[in-house]
Amino acid sequence: MVGLDRKRPESAALEPRIRAAGPPWLDRIRADALDRFAGLGFPTTHDEEWKYTNVAPITRLALDPALRVPAAVELSAPGSLPKGVRLCSLAEAFRAEPDLLEEHLARHAGFERHAFVALNTAFLEDGVLLHIPDGVVVEQPLQLLFAAAANGRPTVSHPRVLVVAGRDSQATVIESYRGADGSVYFTNAVTEVVLGEGALLDYTRLVTESDRAFHFGALHVRQGRSSSFTSHSVTLGGGLVRNEVGAVLAGEGAECSLNGLYAARGRQHIDNYTTIDHARPHSTSHELYKGILDGHAQAVFHGRIIVRREAQKTDAIQRNKNLLLSEDAVVNTKPQLEIYADDVRCTHGATVGQVDADALFYLRSRGIAQAQARHLLTCAFAGEMIDRLKVEALRGLLAETLAGRLEAERGGGG
Repeated sequence: MVGLDRKRPESAALEPRIRAAGPPWLDRIRADALDRFAGLGFPTTHDEEWKYTNVAPITRLALDPALRVPAAVELSAPGSLPKGVRLCSLAEAFRAEPDLLEEHLARHAGFERHAFVALNTAFLEDGVLLHIPDGVVVEQPLQLLFAAAANGRPTVSHPRVLVVAGRDSQATVIESYRGADGSVYFTNAVTEVVLGEGALLDYTRLVTESDRAFHFGALHVRQGRSSSFTSHSVTLGGGLVRNEVGAVLAGEGAECSLNGLYAARGRQHIDNYTTIDHARPHSTSHELYKGILDGHAQAVFHGRIIVRREAQKTDAIQRNKNLLLSEDAVVNTKPQLEIYADDVRCTHGATVGQVDADALFYLRSRGIAQAQARHLLTCAFAGEMIDRLKVEALRGLLAETLAGRLEAERGGGG
């Protein structure tokens, strides 16, 4: 059993497995990360970045390490990948591409200030590597599925993903997390993405965890010159969820788009924390996150855009929009700009409101019942984000799932 003590998690149950997995350089990183977590401890609401999210329930759990099963890629059917593309477990990658892992693994998701990243790195055992060589275009979307299985006791897992996209490469990736309804578990996931010059990557992160699960997910991206990264963060499940996305536009002319959709009901709590760091000139970023809250649900959006002194000619837009379906739902939103350059164009804003009264009246005047009219307007609010997804099958699935969920909450209209 692994007790997640605030200062130092007991690792005896995992120690033999961890030490047997990976080279000596990774052992040093794990040890540094564990020491750093011991110094940081779990964040509290006294920390500004966690002011509205209380993780104390996680610290009170007695968690067993999740049973080790074959990596997601071993259970999937990747089909015929283009020549040179490697999609494999980290355990295999340590043997097949040790230099690539040493260069990038645990190098971009810094754990110095991030307790959950430190915890994941300390227990880094296995995960997934996706390596796309220079100039390769992967036509079919790739899905990485992480499923939590119920075993009667709360469990903890620390999935790790590394994506390295070479120069002028292109790919679409879906990273999914799900679990059995009613199960109690803690998923602490970290993903690192590295984009070479001119690379294009469309990345969807889908969280449909158990309604009693705890989920922390960190996505850290480093972009090269003229690269393009598009992120879609979709959160429909989980009892307590924190999604972090951090993108460093380290190359001139890089483009970054962050899209987010979160729907919370009951007493769900969903926290989105994003950072876009414009480090070089002529970079562009567009960010839009939308939330739908019902019942006693709570949501947090904290978005930061940083424009470094060297990042002249930056163009950045950040927006957060929230729709409250209940008087008891609460959202705390904080869009933020930190600008150190003087030749930029940056805007940000946030809105929190209910279903538009004029639009509702218009639909009612056409003979549509009020509950059904609210349902249609809510689906339309979410539809803008769903339509941005690149994979058609995923768009259809999410639209159907969200519509069914909203219909159930409204009792089927009337």
